[in-house]
Amino acid sequence: MSAGSSPDIVAATAVGVTASAARRIAEILRGEPPESMLRVSVEGGGCSGFQYKFDITRSREADDIVIAEGEASVVIDPVSLEYMSGSHIDYVDDLIGASFRIANPQATASCGCGTSFAL
Repeated sequence: MSAGSSPDIVAATAVGVTASAARRIAEILRGEPPESMLRVSVEGGGCSGFQYKFDITRSREADDIVIAEGEASVVIDPVSLEYMSGSHIDYVDDLIGASFRIANPQATASCGCGTSFAL
């Protein structure tokens, strides 16, 4: 990180949010209390070892990273960010159903559900 760079700027380049995901997040957040954000985190579990978790939150920890795309705000904790570095959060609406999907270049395997992955 260069002098004068903020962690928020570094994180914004580490995890991307597609236009489709930003639109859907903004739609969801419009129905929530003011200052709500989508929290994306990585937890142990799932059929591949790790799984993504999506929650609506109004709280933010001091070391959380916020990615803002238009009216959409995504918050990620530093530990989850390590597992998600280089990822893109997308929203897909296809024959299988509508869901958020994360394209993670660090994942060596993933589950058909799209929320579980291995490193």
